Amino acid sequence: MAPRISIPPVTRAVLAGMCCLFFLYGVARSRQFDFSVSIPYISLVPARFLFNPWTLLCATFVEDNIFTMIISGATTLYGGKYLERAWGSTEFGKFLLVITLLSNTAIAFLYIIGAALIGKPSIAQKGICGGVAIQAGFLVAFKQLVPEHTVTILRGIVKMRVKHFPAIFLVLNAVGAMVVGTDIVFNLGWLGFLISWTYLRFFKRQPDLSGTSTNALGIRGDASETFAFACFFPDVIQPPISFISDKLYSVLVAMRVCTPFSAEDIASGNEQAIARGEAGLPSLLNPTGRADVRSMGKREEAERRRALALKALDQRLQAASANRVQQPANPTAASSQSPSQPNAQSPAPAVAPGQSMLGETSYTPDNA
Repeated sequence: MAPRISIPPVTRAVLAGMCCLFFLYGVARSRQFDFSVSIPYISLVPARFLFNPWTLLCATFVEDNIFTMIISGATTLYGGKYLERAWGSTEFGKFLLVITLLSNTAIAFLYIIGAALIGKPSIAQKGICGGVAIQAGFLVAFKQLVPEHTVTILRGIVKMRVKHFPAIFLVLNAVGAMVVGTDIVFNLGWLGFLISWTYLRFFKRQPDLSGTSTNALGIRGDASETFAFACFFPDVIQPPISFISDKLYSVLVAMRVCTPFSAEDIASGNEQAIARGEAGLPSLLNPTGRADVRSMGKREEAERRRALALKALDQRLQAASANRVQQPANPTAASSQSPSQPNAQSPAPAVAPGQSMLGETSYTPDNA
């Protein structure tokens, strides 16, 4: 009997919606006998999104060919299962809504403004669809949760760490935009990357794995140094990116768009990152329980083992101290007697006055 594949509810609903929309999109295009024409009632058309506002949500889950459908389906299946089990269904659903609505709204206004500046209304008539923004958001979330996890591809020929995936994804999108002309994929990739990082960095609530928070709702945002914007890029170009991002961050703080992180927030964020690293990938992929319960259980197990080791060490030290205290008394227990009651059957050994048999100074009374 084949094993049953367990899929969390939100991931299962998204996959079902993608299959239905892909079928409807294909049927609508086949009736027009022109597969190059977009369907404004399903895909996002910037010039018409005010008349079809639902496309801001559903366009992300529409794929226009079977190859992108397979890629998006596999990404949603494995990435969605991972994140939903790590965060819970509610937080994962919020994450999808934020990326979907904000990225589609931003790209719609981007193409409308571009068409007005260039003077080409056809730019605003493009049909926009696809889950590229969601894929970029998944990679950013993986960078936050398991940055040092190594993924092996082609039976060990290629090995990459998860923290390098977002930069590689953006580079591939840039190459595709220059070679193939996929400007929509490029723009959606960058928008998904920026929006997901901003949401995870400043707004999303996450469980307290380090035990430093007094808020039952957890910690808001991620102020860890390893999740800074510049850390997504190679070390060579991090200084200029860090300089620009810091200036932009100062402007947003001055405009009261973002709340500045305190030193305590940064220290707590760093401890959170360390706790996530100790939790590890298998713990987060465990199909039972929530992420915070799993990681806290593992930390409690480590603390229990550490306490048992310290207790055993303390017992050994106490036993060694007791042996050292009793060792000088045992050799003299059978042969030493009181100075006032000498043994009549055996002559007293010739020792110097004031010395015992072990060479230690003994107490001799004045009337002896």
